[in-house]
Amino acid sequence: MTTRRSWKDGRIKRERGQFLALPRAVLESPAYLCLSPYAVKLLVDFGVQYNGGNNGDLAAVWRFMRRRGWRSQETLAKAKRELLDAQLIVETRKGGRPNRVSLYAITFFHIDYCGGKFDITTLGFPYGAWRDVKDQSYKTKAPPRTEN
Repeated sequence: MTTRRSWKDGRIKRERGQFLALPRAVLESPAYLCLSPYAVKLLVDFGVQYNGGNNGDLAAVWRFMRRRGWRSQETLAKAKRELLDAQLIVETRKGGRPNRVSLYAITFFHIDYCGGKFDITTLGFPYGAWRDVKDQSYKTKAPPRTEN
């Protein structure tokens, strides 16, 4: 039986500062289990930006992501597409030229109000959408080969 006291005593066993809570339900879901390693890394990189009050204001800007170890913009784009298809993230604002960056939210956290700069409303936010993914059917598959 875990008591409140044992939780407090556990503080000496863990690192101080912010942390990212990945719910076990997400980690065991088909949406997560079907992700490529790059998509998992991007999900964690989005989590690094999340401070508990800015879900929906997360970005995958190349300048930042390169410092996080990304070496290819194409790989980053594929990982982002994979997370969107798995419904683990949602685009909250569409980017555009000259200086408007696309913004994202993690769907296993509630969206935060960040000054009304989103293209979606908090009521339209698909919280828990990753639960709807039952298998790998969201991934694009190559057409079957035909032999002549």
